[in-house]
Amino acid sequence: MLRAARAPAFAVLALVVGGLLHIGERFDTLAFWLQYGALILLGAPVAFRTLRGMVRGEFAADVVAMLAIVTAIALREPVAGLVIVLMQTGGELLERYAEGRASAAVRELEAAAPRIAHRLRGNDVHDLEDVPADAVAVGDAILVRPGEMLPCDATVLEGSSSLDTSRVTGEPLPERVGPGAHVSSGVVNLQSPLVLRVTAPARESLYARIVDLVRTAQAEKAPIQRLADRWAVWFTPLTLAACAIAWWISGDVSRVLAVLVVATPCPLIIATPVAVIGGINRAARRSIVVRNGSALELLSRVDTVVFDKTGTLTIGRPAVARVESLRGPDANALLRLGAAIEVGSGHLLARSTVAEALDRGLDLPKASDITEYAGRGVSGTVDGRRVTVGERSIVTERHPALADTVAAFHDGQSGGLRAFIAVGDDSLGVIHYADRLRAGLEQLGPRLAARGLTRVVLLSGDHADNVAKIAREVGITEARGDQLPQDKVAAVKALEAEGRRVLMVGDGTNDAPALASATVGVALAAHGGGISAEAAGVVLLADDVMRVEEAVAIGQRTVRIAKQSIGAGLALSAAGMVVAALGYLPPTAGALVQEAIDIAVIVNALRAAAAEG
Repeated sequence: MLRAARAPAFAVLALVVGGLLHIGERFDTLAFWLQYGALILLGAPVAFRTLRGMVRGEFAADVVAMLAIVTAIALREPVAGLVIVLMQTGGELLERYAEGRASAAVRELEAAAPRIAHRLRGNDVHDLEDVPADAVAVGDAILVRPGEMLPCDATVLEGSSSLDTSRVTGEPLPERVGPGAHVSSGVVNLQSPLVLRVTAPARESLYARIVDLVRTAQAEKAPIQRLADRWAVWFTPLTLAACAIAWWISGDVSRVLAVLVVATPCPLIIATPVAVIGGINRAARRSIVVRNGSALELLSRVDTVVFDKTGTLTIGRPAVARVESLRGPDANALLRLGAAIEVGSGHLLARSTVAEALDRGLDLPKASDITEYAGRGVSGTVDGRRVTVGERSIVTERHPALADTVAAFHDGQSGGLRAFIAVGDDSLGVIHYADRLRAGLEQLGPRLAARGLTRVVLLSGDHADNVAKIAREVGITEARGDQLPQDKVAAVKALEAEGRRVLMVGDGTNDAPALASATVGVALAAHGGGISAEAAGVVLLADDVMRVEEAVAIGQRTVRIAKQSIGAGLALSAAGMVVAALGYLPPTAGALVQEAIDIAVIVNALRAAAAEG
């Protein structure tokens, strides 16, 4: 049998050569047998594949195409039969092309992945060895030059630069980083060399997860595609009934062939998966990984959204809320010195302090003689002065002259997370930390409502008072605190029992059961995701909860385009069947009409991969 990829070319060749031979009457016989032989040769594989599927119980729309080819052979209508072969095999070829176009995001991600890393042999940035990116281990120091992509997740040891994070986060503005900042694989260094300490091997870093998740997202056949296959089960008897009516009306067997030709419904089998894969890859380009077509369809149907709080509506880690000067210089001057000694610390609060200093544009001086006191704080020398950042006990121990000021402040405060900054014997400040709301959330509710999500619920394991406060700030009227994982699952199931289609959004391990129980789960996984990402149908790789609305929009648009393709295929094929049954559309012309229907419907489905606008 001929390879499927070559069949359309041979069908075109037979049609063209046969048409040229028909120009001279004496070559009519030669033209007929050339085209008839080509029909048998090219039609046999189509018939064989369809019969093999029928034996396995797969009664897809290919059955109609097979019947049309077999009928064309029986009626010695090689031109009509060859056009059907061209339509069927060419449609399959177009499907592979469309899938290839829709999968371009995956290929681009894989092609752009860094293959080589510049690993430091020791502490000298000039003593480097180039090794495969997969050979870099956690704890290794690597150098990333300007213009290069980071091969691994890491922490900045030396240098400061701007990073292009658009491939990972979709954000167009560069991100400024310096010592202590955490950086992800897949971002591009724009300005200055950076020395990094690897925190995850390349195969487990963010960029590798993006590629793996996107590839997995394309593996499952979509529910709408299965719907098209189920539709073919009743469409085939309908087509046969139309053929019987055409025969009963006219007694002309060529009308039967014309009905079969124009009824061949391969647009439904091709256009639907093209739309679904296109939608999945459109989402992937926005750092939204839709795991399969089922999740994409469910996104289009949800009407209720349930949010976790910590790490979802809030940033999920202590951030600097404010810096207060108690004695000595202003807050920025104290923060600058405090962040300088915390650059090398792995403590969560230290990273937040350094991040705040960098966000404020402070130039961090070099610190020396640094000592870290586990769980208490860190001390060192900056600009010739002793600086300590940490809890009350370590600050008063290292700076006894400030003990009374520390005590007076401490005794007048209620609960809250804070650290003191002591500089020498005369300067003191305090850093207040809090988990804060993500920016721009005031727009989230209206945008979700515009997409049909009319009910918004906040569930959190945090204290009820804290949850109520966040709910008021965001504009959510239905909120519950002190929720254990099983409570979140019960709440989701209760909503579904009311007939709601629930979108659950979370990021932590405690959210995983609810993510799996919801109609569709969305996990925020910019910093790992773990089991929550595995439980969800949709994964937001960008640390941006606003993309929940964008994911829903992509799902709705993709399903709308897929349904348009189904409706167009049904309507046009049905109209063609009526015209053919009445004798106004001969077999060859009917085949050409159906070919045009195929192309139009598939082109429409390709819109799902493109940006809306």
